[in-house]
Amino acid sequence: MKKFGIVLFSLYGFFMFILLMLLLLPAFFVASFFGPVKGGNWFYSICGFWSDTWFFFIGIRPKVLHEAITAEHRPCIFVANHSSYMDIPMLVNVIREPVRVLGKQEMASIPVFGYVYRKAVVMVNRKDAAQRAKSVNTLKKVLSQGISIFLFPEGTFNESDQPLKDFYDGAFRIALETQTPIQPIIFPDSVNRLGHHSVFSLSAGTCRAVYLPMVEMTNFTDQGIADLKQLVYQEMGDALVRYRSK
Repeated sequence: MKKFGIVLFSLYGFFMFILLMLLLLPAFFVASFFGPVKGGNWFYSICGFWSDTWFFFIGIRPKVLHEAITAEHRPCIFVANHSSYMDIPMLVNVIREPVRVLGKQEMASIPVFGYVYRKAVVMVNRKDAAQRAKSVNTLKKVLSQGISIFLFPEGTFNESDQPLKDFYDGAFRIALETQTPIQPIIFPDSVNRLGHHSVFSLSAGTCRAVYLPMVEMTNFTDQGIADLKQLVYQEMGDALVRYRSK
């Protein structure tokens, strides 16, 4: 009976997801006429409103925590762990500033959501070296315009019993080449709100986003990708263990 209730609630959540997206399509359509910078910023503002509304209807309570009170430089490169489809609504909910997200190309095929996705993210096909290089150049251009970028360094869902999967180099290479600081974020609860094992596992409750201390590039050379990646990996992994035990 409990399993049936979870499936029923999940279906309700997906219905509200699509309904709200459909209701906001005219706003997204208008924003698309204002170019990649202004229009793109509006897209993310609309996405923030959409996530607020959807979370209200499904009983998700986002909570933002900051581990360090420091001057946060912008633009920056946001990186976060990736263990659930809930990570995407969380990132547009908690990052309320100009940002562009690197996303997998295959997500663009999802009906309705795919239209917004194609307009809002920098898409990449990780199996195509030429397209990977093109997406990196696009992200660098975004940073040069004063807009932050967001990447999941694990590349895809972490379905293991470890806090994190191995990181790709991309985010850290861009950080060193452009001398842009990295802002790590962890989502310790998103996998509890919507498990990666099944899309029919949606549950209400608190969903935290924790900003870890910003990592500046001053202590790293252009050849220090491995050291930078290891530092961020260790800090995020340790933080996930701490917060998931609370």
